[in-house]
Amino acid sequence: MTQPALTSVTPARWDSLRRFTDARIALGRAGYSLPTQAHLDFQLAHAQARDAVHLPFDALGVAESVRSLGLETILLHSAATDRAAYLQRPDLGRKLDERSRGLLASWRSSQKEATRFDLAFVIADGLSALAIHRNAAELLAATLQRLRDDAAHAWTIAPVAIVNQGRVAVGDEVGYALQANAVAVLIGERPGLSSPDSLGIYLTWAPKPGLTDASRNCISNVRSAGLSVQAAATKLHQLLSQSRIHQLTGVGLKDEADDQAISSTSKPSGNFLLET
Repeated sequence: MTQPALTSVTPARWDSLRRFTDARIALGRAGYSLPTQAHLDFQLAHAQARDAVHLPFDALGVAESVRSLGLETILLHSAATDRAAYLQRPDLGRKLDERSRGLLASWRSSQKEATRFDLAFVIADGLSALAIHRNAAELLAATLQRLRDDAAHAWTIAPVAIVNQGRVAVGDEVGYALQANAVAVLIGERPGLSSPDSLGIYLTWAPKPGLTDASRNCISNVRSAGLSVQAAATKLHQLLSQSRIHQLTGVGLKDEADDQAISSTSKPSGNFLLET
């Protein structure tokens, strides 16, 4: 009886479940090893994740996209002078450099009226500028549309701060300086091995320096293969409305959004393990 060649791929018995996820499951085997294609796919995904981390941030391009939506922009930089410092010193990415603080102070002093804003948006490259380049402008546009259609509240929006080498907490300093009641940080998330372009949204009520993650609500995995931009914008609008009513975010604010209702691509619920 002829034995199968060691190079042939033996499929996993549960490979039908792969259609439900981008995760590396049910890859099968070639002898005692991964199949060649699965190994090459892993190497490609790893390279894409590394590229996303080190991709230069096109802050000027992002600013142009934001201004096309009718919003003013302010270009800022964190205290991390370059990408190496950003990756090695997370604390530097959480605060602005002196020049950026001066820009915000000058902008506030130039205003004839000391107006408080309902909301400030901060766009930061984070750990994936690719996520911002692909998703931020579209997400901002979809969110603005929902805010403008909000019959219950009129929303005043601060100039959009675009922060190079920024981390989530930098939004606290920006929101505080702009005198905003709430800040929404759109930031590139740490790339996974199947998600180099994943964008996260962090919402904080009454931003000020020194807050912790317990004060924020997070919407994660915003990308074409994850949570859609339209679904994320709807969820963000709902969280914003609730935070405005209760004047809080974080552990005290429950996300009551109906995921089935807001997702334009939702599938019938059920236990996929029982499907054939």
